[in-house]
Amino acid sequence: MRYILIYFLLISIPCLSQKNETPIYLPTEESLSSRETPEWYGYAKLGIFIHWGLYSVPGWATPTTTPDKVTDWKAFYKSNPYAEWYSNTLRIEGSPTQAHHTRTYGKDFNYYEFAAMFNEQNKIWNAQKWVSLFKEIGAKYIVITAKHHDGFTLYPSRILHPFMEKALINSSRDLIGELQDETRKQNLKFGVYYSAGLDWSFYSSPITKIWPDLFKSMPQSVSYTAYVDNHFYELIHRYKPDVIWNDVNFPANGDMLGIMAELVNHNPNVVFNNRWTSGLSKQTIINLTDFETPEYVVNDSITERKWETCRGIGYSFGYNQNETDQHLLSSDELVDMFVDIVSKNGNLLLNVGPRADGSIPENQLKRLTDLGSWMKLNSEAIYDTKPWKIPGAILTDGTRVRFTQKKNSLFVILLDQPKSKTLFLPNIAIPKESKVTQLAQRNISLKWNRKNDGIEIILNSSQDNFASVVKIDMQP
Repeated sequence: MRYILIYFLLISIPCLSQKNETPIYLPTEESLSSRETPEWYGYAKLGIFIHWGLYSVPGWATPTTTPDKVTDWKAFYKSNPYAEWYSNTLRIEGSPTQAHHTRTYGKDFNYYEFAAMFNEQNKIWNAQKWVSLFKEIGAKYIVITAKHHDGFTLYPSRILHPFMEKALINSSRDLIGELQDETRKQNLKFGVYYSAGLDWSFYSSPITKIWPDLFKSMPQSVSYTAYVDNHFYELIHRYKPDVIWNDVNFPANGDMLGIMAELVNHNPNVVFNNRWTSGLSKQTIINLTDFETPEYVVNDSITERKWETCRGIGYSFGYNQNETDQHLLSSDELVDMFVDIVSKNGNLLLNVGPRADGSIPENQLKRLTDLGSWMKLNSEAIYDTKPWKIPGAILTDGTRVRFTQKKNSLFVILLDQPKSKTLFLPNIAIPKESKVTQLAQRNISLKWNRKNDGIEIILNSSQDNFASVVKIDMQP
């Protein structure tokens, strides 16, 4: 009788807690929906995404276009610019990837034979170098692919694949564990990506167009559902991630709510992305998750709900040897995009696609270090900020500006070099005691005055290489 009473007490309340104690969440929509998004995520602004796996060995794709510009999905998949989709593109008859694979490795070379090559090449990888680099450029969290669509895990999982040898489907080295240890040692947040909706080791027919192939190819068998559930519980207990980044839905009969409750109870600071559909309504997914995930797209306006643009520096997430500078964002474009995202209440999850040995291609590295140099001077306008009343404006001389705010400070970020030293900002009223400075030149105050319905600021003749930041410090 006592146990029955306890059971009914558990299911009748959204979460259990004692005063000043961490709540205990139940695997129910009601309980999990009562959870608030941890503050750290909203203030972090910049994360690093890492796509690394068997596809990093060939490192090959056709750099055609980014997915936000696709008009013909059949053509897109046949010449897929995503190198991490190598296994799928390889199986499409007549694809450039298939022709390259036959020329380079032979027609009978199985994709999963790359496992031995990947394990050998990544022996020289050093987690400390990665994390130090990402911290240096200003990232606050790191998310790595624990399992991508090809099914290969970057750690030696104890969950047996029902019909593949362990050596072909699991890394021999615990790459996830080593990165997690170093990430936390350097005081960054750690996250894992997991492809629950697609796994080509379970489904061999290639995806050739977005409808209906993509959704037809999602495994729904009892064995796959159990496989995914157990992987998630394994990841939770091994690594207690701060971010769970699920991709392409979740098996309809999977233990999604149990997984979420288990992780939240182990790590109250965890955040979940929104790609979990699993047959649930859009509003239910919004209630259960913490942020939206547009891919290669930036929102047009400020949204109350947190969001995170994920994208590669180039056209691909995985390493693609065919990408040149013309396929990558310039450093200036990268800074501008990042600022634009932050001004609208978003985060940027910027992808790095390493080679199989863990080295980061030089053209990607250049963009990362340039972003880091800008952040060293201007991060005050990024971290811990909130959107202003509008995200930005175009001034009369054509200069694009974005706004962020923090406490009593308003930051005006110039995405273009103004044509004049005199910067007029309309519809802004600030106290006469306000101090105006340029962040990259911290000791120099800028002259300003009220004019018409706004303020006029006299800029220093020396401008930054990328976006210049003007700080308006308004006295309380």
